[in-house]
Amino acid sequence: MNIRRIDKYRIEVPIGYVDGMRVPGIIYIDEILEKYLEEDAIRQVANVATLPGIIKASYAMPDIHTGYGFAIGGVAAFDLEDGVVSPGGVGYDINCGVRLVRSNLVKEEVIPKIRTLVEVLSYEIPSGVGSKGKLKLSKNDERQLMLKGAKWAVENGFGEEDDLLHTESGGYLEDADPSLISEKAYERGRSQQGTLGSGNHFLEIQYVEEIYDKKAADALGLFPDQVTVMIHTGSRGFGHQICTDFIEIMARAVKKYNIFLPDRELACAPIKSEEARQYIAAMKAAANYAWANRQCIMHWTRESFMKVFEMSPRDLGMKLIYDVAHNIAKVEEHIIDGKKIKAIVHRKGATRAFPPGHPELPEIYKNIGQPVLIPGDMGRASYVLLGTKEGMEESFGSTCHGAGRVLSRHQAIRQAKGRSIKKELEDEGIIVKSAGRETLAEEMSEAYKDINNVVEVVANAKISKKVARLRPLGVIKG
Repeated sequence: MNIRRIDKYRIEVPIGYVDGMRVPGIIYIDEILEKYLEEDAIRQVANVATLPGIIKASYAMPDIHTGYGFAIGGVAAFDLEDGVVSPGGVGYDINCGVRLVRSNLVKEEVIPKIRTLVEVLSYEIPSGVGSKGKLKLSKNDERQLMLKGAKWAVENGFGEEDDLLHTESGGYLEDADPSLISEKAYERGRSQQGTLGSGNHFLEIQYVEEIYDKKAADALGLFPDQVTVMIHTGSRGFGHQICTDFIEIMARAVKKYNIFLPDRELACAPIKSEEARQYIAAMKAAANYAWANRQCIMHWTRESFMKVFEMSPRDLGMKLIYDVAHNIAKVEEHIIDGKKIKAIVHRKGATRAFPPGHPELPEIYKNIGQPVLIPGDMGRASYVLLGTKEGMEESFGSTCHGAGRVLSRHQAIRQAKGRSIKKELEDEGIIVKSAGRETLAEEMSEAYKDINNVVEVVANAKISKKVARLRPLGVIKG
């Protein structure tokens, strides 16, 4: 069975592409990006379609690339009777996500101080492999943080109550269970709260380069040339360890419940099983850790701006626009064949994009839809989008999460040999600080699809709507 193009922005992976498919696969991609589509990633979309209880289709977004079990960019919903939960459908970096902060500053005010600002931010916010944070958490602190997420951070002086209103799920998920977390995960998490980490994680100072929808931009508090800050990080080694621990548990569950898998990386357990219950409760603890992490980093970012610009919080006007999760599984309500159903939706390298009027949206965004934050690579741009009614109907209210890699880290390092990525970026007016030279090579623009092409696909497919494009001025990489 061959894949076939449905329209300009979607292709279908038909039932029969791999044995045992229960539903088709749908990949949002145009002809420009299709040349980057890996055979292994297509197969992963098809493999997910074999899992018990899958509803409607196995989806992938235009930033798709091969991952662990699920392709990165994968979305799949499972019913609450016969469905399953799979750690591979969430990923190792549980609740890796993005938050966007606006300010009253404009780029002309920031450019003269951008080097100083990058230096101060890189000092205040630890980054890099194995980086350790400024917070010294006791075991009880860590438990409270797992239960309360960003709320814990705000209660401990790292931000404002208003921040929680602008965070997906209010910055925490109920029913996390710290007793299910291994000692190794506790150890890894204790020193990494409040750190960016490495790889594609970053803190970026940007400005609003273009606005596509003035009414929506006004509602979000965005205007031309305004300076914003985007923070991209997750649950660090804590979430990674939880995923590692539960993949072993799920591998045993597959045998116990006689689940056929075309790929052992799709290890899963029936939604009603004890193994699934425990994974979901542990995943929620990691998700809460990640929300607290981004909240703390945002707090120190605000303090750094106050220091460099010698301005009060009121004058700076650094307010959180929104915070979204990329790697998570959530029970949600959707309409399938005219009926309301509840399903557990796995999004791995994909963003929830709910439409106007959705009950889970903050009151201030009820009329426009959920803000969707799409980071690009450090040399191009990032985007602010909104969720749409069409996306809710077509893709379980999901859209892309970034540009998507086209080169492995080793390939990128080889291609960058003999080049100074830092100087190339400076020549473009982008000041970069990284924990290591190799990080810049791994994360250079050529290692990624062009974010502009990716966003055009989701916008033209109407699963999200363009509001603004943001251009980088300064970047801190792990």
